[in-house]
Amino acid sequence: MPLGPSARTSRETTATLHDGSSLTVEVTGTGPAVVLPVNPVPATGPAADELRKWGVDPALGRTLIDALSPTFRVVAADYEGHRMARPAAGTLTPENVTADLLAIADAAGAETFAYYGYSWLALRTDRLTALAMGGFPPLDGPYAGMLAVTRATHGMTSASPAAPPTEPPAGPTAEREASDVVGQEERARETDTAPRAGGDAATDPEDFDWESFDMTLGEEQTRQFVRLYEALEGFDDRRVLDRVTCPRLAFAGTADEIEYGERWGGVHVSIGGALAAHADELRAAGWDVELLDRLDHTRAMQPDAVLPVLGPWLTSVLTGA
Repeated sequence: MPLGPSARTSRETTATLHDGSSLTVEVTGTGPAVVLPVNPVPATGPAADELRKWGVDPALGRTLIDALSPTFRVVAADYEGHRMARPAAGTLTPENVTADLLAIADAAGAETFAYYGYSWLALRTDRLTALAMGGFPPLDGPYAGMLAVTRATHGMTSASPAAPPTEPPAGPTAEREASDVVGQEERARETDTAPRAGGDAATDPEDFDWESFDMTLGEEQTRQFVRLYEALEGFDDRRVLDRVTCPRLAFAGTADEIEYGERWGGVHVSIGGALAAHADELRAAGWDVELLDRLDHTRAMQPDAVLPVLGPWLTSVLTGA
């Protein structure tokens, strides 16, 4: 499949989510529908510079859209950013996240669609034509660990004066402080130029002190993810494994492992290890499994790692090419 920038035009529509809020949806290209919960608008200026320090492509969403839209009708919406600006503190359950993602597909007129989500943004519905899960294992998912980390994160914000939700800044204080916390310390440890707690770039990312890190998110922003993982407490992913029958792909970096200090819940969250441990079983159950050598949580979500896996796989399962 072509993986260069797309010259195709885009159109915008609006999805109404479970809490009544509205989210802009961008639709680009023609062909089988592929839904991506990514931001179509690249970060610029200081925000982009800060993301680069943490090894994050400021145009991550845009790059994925432009690479896939020559072959597919790409439906993109910044769901995570929306939830950080408009938290669903009491209602962010798996059922409501699914309803929101289906509302995004509905807004684009996609009755059936393939879906790619990274980390917490996975999806199960009978409307799927294909499912790609990055950065989260289909078996032995770290639900208990993530509940501990999100509760610890929420505890930090609860101890601070309440502040209205705002668009989070880039870098370690971005939305992934709460929702994608498995990547926080990895960015500090693995990125070539990570900011110090005081805000300056560190020459050695190992020097970043997460125990002295100042939390900047609001209580409602973090509480919504506690709500999400509380709803998943005790979830048996093995019991539902055979309920997804469409083509399915799971991938993660082999270095996607993290130990959290006591301040962050004192747990070990395994992504790559869990996927590797169950790779044979998943393949026997019909999954395609890819382990990205030596990549951590943040690096494995960057377009140069994702597209060589996701692009050919979608082309094969959706077009037969």
